[in-house]
Amino acid sequence: MSDVVLYEVTDHVALVTLNRPEARNALNAAVRDGLWRGFAEAEHDRGVHVVIVTGADPAFCAGLDLKELGQGVSEQGARTQTTADPTLHRFFPYMSKPVIAAVNGACVTGGLEVALQCSFIVASERARFADTHGRVGVMPGAGMTVLLPQAIGVRRAREMSLTGNYIDGAEAHRLGLANHVVAHVELIPFCRSLAADIVSVDPAASRQLLATYEAGSHTTVGEAIRVEALASRGWQRDAAGIEARRQAIMERARGQAGS
Repeated sequence: MSDVVLYEVTDHVALVTLNRPEARNALNAAVRDGLWRGFAEAEHDRGVHVVIVTGADPAFCAGLDLKELGQGVSEQGARTQTTADPTLHRFFPYMSKPVIAAVNGACVTGGLEVALQCSFIVASERARFADTHGRVGVMPGAGMTVLLPQAIGVRRAREMSLTGNYIDGAEAHRLGLANHVVAHVELIPFCRSLAADIVSVDPAASRQLLATYEAGSHTTVGEAIRVEALASRGWQRDAAGIEARRQAIMERARGQAGS
């Protein structure tokens, strides 16, 4: 892994950190390549069940490196592409494992697309979100006009994209962009706690759930219901395993209810 993207694994959780703080973790060619490689490593490592992606303070990611683009470097040509459809541009491969975006600061334009490509977002109190594609004078190509409306609704998404205005973590949480907003010092510990909860779930079931959500998001509501039904019918149920986990599930529910 390169110095501009750090990678470590602890307790079945891979932490991928954009490490170019002097440039607010802007996505130059080296960062994009390192980000792709880090996620590919996590995907192929059987010991990794969850990925957390964050940025070195003070920013999560300021988006594509405009200085590099201004020098004529191709945004898409420098980005690794391995999808079957070359028109689908991603900052990391499609993942069979959950990915948590731990947004610690500014999360702007391409950086916001990185976060939106994750399974869900947790924001620190210092997080700021914006889509400034229009202000820069470029068009998004990594899902902004699809993924942002999925998160906050099309009218709010239009407003963010057309104005380029920033929203803070609290507003992102209110709109549904962020699942949680936490104290800055608690961001990574909180995400690790969520990741540990995910790790405690049957890994095969977790990946099938994620795949079903993903497949359903690319089609109509009626077809998505059919996708779920087919996944359910094709699932190999482990009766003995279900019974063995039942008591643990009940104990955990009682603990979370405070009883």
